[in-house]
Amino acid sequence: MNQWLTLLQKETLEMWRNFKWIWVPITFILLGVKEPLTAYYMPQILDAVGGLPEGAVIQIPTPSAAEVLISGLGQYTTLGVLIIVLTTMGIIAAERKSGVAAMILVKPVSFQSFITAKWAGSALLMWVSFFIGYLATWYYTGLLFEWIPFEQFLQTYFFYALWLTVILTITVCCSASLVSPGMAGFISLAAAIVISLVSSTLSNWLEWSPAQLTTYANEVLINQGISDQTLPAGILAVICIIILLSLSVFIFRKKELAA
Repeated sequence: MNQWLTLLQKETLEMWRNFKWIWVPITFILLGVKEPLTAYYMPQILDAVGGLPEGAVIQIPTPSAAEVLISGLGQYTTLGVLIIVLTTMGIIAAERKSGVAAMILVKPVSFQSFITAKWAGSALLMWVSFFIGYLATWYYTGLLFEWIPFEQFLQTYFFYALWLTVILTITVCCSASLVSPGMAGFISLAAAIVISLVSSTLSNWLEWSPAQLTTYANEVLINQGISDQTLPAGILAVICIIILLSLSVFIFRKKELAA
C-alpha cells in the first residue's frame, strides 16, 4: 500500500510540474461558464454583431435553468472528453517510449501498482477539474436564470463523472497497449465516439450502456428524478472500468516482459 501511495504521490507531483493542475481546471471552468453566459447575453451579442434589417426585433425564448445546465454538460461530453484524452494518452505510452517506465519497474514495483497509480492520479485530476468547472456552470446558471437544487447538481455530476472515468480508463488501456501516444489518443477518441453513437442510436436495446449515464443525468434535471436504468448503467460502468484496468495491467506486463 505504501508503494502504491508513493507512486500516486509521484504522479500528482509530476502533474503539478507539467501545470496540469492549473490549466486543466481553468479549461473546465471556461467550458463551464461559457454556456450560461452565452445563453443569457445572446440577444445583446446578436445586436452587437449587427447585420439585421432596420427595425428588426430579436426575440429569443429564454431557456430554463435545466436546459442551460444540460447545454453546459454537453460541453464536457465533447471538448471535455477531448481534453481528458489529450492529457491521458501519453501517461504510459510516453514513459515506455522514453524508457522511464523501465527504470521505475527495475525497482520492486508491481505492474498493477504502476498502472493503477497512474490511473488514480489522472482520475483525481479529472474529477476535481470537472467538479470545479461544473460548479461554475451551476453557479452562473443560478445567478443568471434560476437555482437548481444542489442535490440534483451532485447527482448529475456523479453520473457524468462516471462516464468520463470510463473514457479515461479506455485511454489508459490504449496507452498501456501502444507505444505511440498519438495513436492511443486517436483510438480512444474513436472508441468514445462509436460507443456514444451506438448507445444513442440503439438506446432501446442498450439502456444499461455506460454512455447512457449522460442521458439519465439530463433526465434528473428535466424530470427531477432518477431513472430506473441509472443504477444498472452505473454498475456496468464500474465493471467496465475494472475490466479495462485489469486488461491494461495484463497487456502492459506482457509487453514489458517480452521486451
